[in-house]
Amino acid sequence: MSDTSEDEVLHRVENGVSWITLNRPAAMNAVTWDQRERIIALLAGASADPAVRAVVITATGKGFCAGADLRAASAAGGERVAGDVARMVRLGAQRLVTAVLDCEKPVVAAVNGTAAGIGAHLALACDLVIAAEGARFIEVFVRRGLVPDGGGAYLLPRLIGPQKAKELMFFGEAVPAAEAARLGLVNRVVPARELEPAAREWAERLAQGPTRALALAKQLVNASLDGDRAAALAAEATAQEINMTTADANEGVASFVERRTPKYLGR
Repeated sequence: MSDTSEDEVLHRVENGVSWITLNRPAAMNAVTWDQRERIIALLAGASADPAVRAVVITATGKGFCAGADLRAASAAGGERVAGDVARMVRLGAQRLVTAVLDCEKPVVAAVNGTAAGIGAHLALACDLVIAAEGARFIEVFVRRGLVPDGGGAYLLPRLIGPQKAKELMFFGEAVPAAEAARLGLVNRVVPARELEPAAREWAERLAQGPTRALALAKQLVNASLDGDRAAALAAEATAQEINMTTADANEGVASFVERRTPKYLGR
């Protein structure tokens, strides 16, 4: 991984929270290939690190993420042959969104500004979304004559239904933060100055929770719309069986019986 990509994706761990910050403000945080690989690696690292119990994805400057860096892709040049585009989507945008969905720790998006195209899907793949009042969400693909990718046609109908998803994708109009909250794309809208504190409060609260139970709950919810009732109930029972082997589950039950506040350790 190059030093440049590390500068363009800042990372720190505080109080059990992995903070991943896109840092190309001059480009409205349009994501390059190197940045994508670093974000994916950091999410995988969060899953494997017991010291990390929640994740925040945010950005510097006025934009959250303007999508994929098409200028960088165009500069790469070379003759395109059949299969190149599908491979690029699979290895790029789809891997990025999947990394968020599959992260074993809860992921909070702190959307500081415009989230367009893949940038919108990066935010919407997160488990919880907090947006600054000036943030906007744009299904920008139609403006470029493109088909939505990066999981957009999978994520949006599940969040707001097929009819509204088509409206956003067909017209590509900007959705202000307040409207995004009304539609169900965003959990909370806060003034810009309160965005980081709000994200920190939620993330640190999650980091004090029963980490494995949260991971299993996330897995159940994410899978629930893709299978039938019998499969969902079977998965639920299996998840509960697995979770009851954890120290946190035993602590939760014991604290209830003893009428005290539980102290979860993430294991």
